[in-house]
Amino acid sequence: MNIFVAKLNYRTTSESLAELFSQYGEVVSAKVIMDKDTGRSKGYAFVEMGSEDAAVAAIAGLNETQFEGQTIVCKKAEPRPQAPRRDNNFKPRDRRY
Repeated sequence: MNIFVAKLNYRTTSESLAELFSQYGEVVSAKVIMDKDTGRSKGYAFVEMGSEDAAVAAIAGLNETQFEGQTIVCKKAEPRPQAPRRDNNFKPRDRRY
């Protein structure tokens, strides 16, 4: 199960986040989201746990707790909505004014 973690300290690393969540079970991955332009953390991350039970326990245990000086928010990550497919062969009609 994938967990969305928000309100992170900008200095939080993926490694420290993985270590925090590992007390609830196997952490498959932990990724702090970085801004492409500045290279600075955006203040949120995604943590994937090995089992749903571990993820539920982590959310219950860590939501609204202090981590590296910030009160973090943890909740189940929602899948990204599918964007409509673009038709690259679209040809606009000939408009006459």
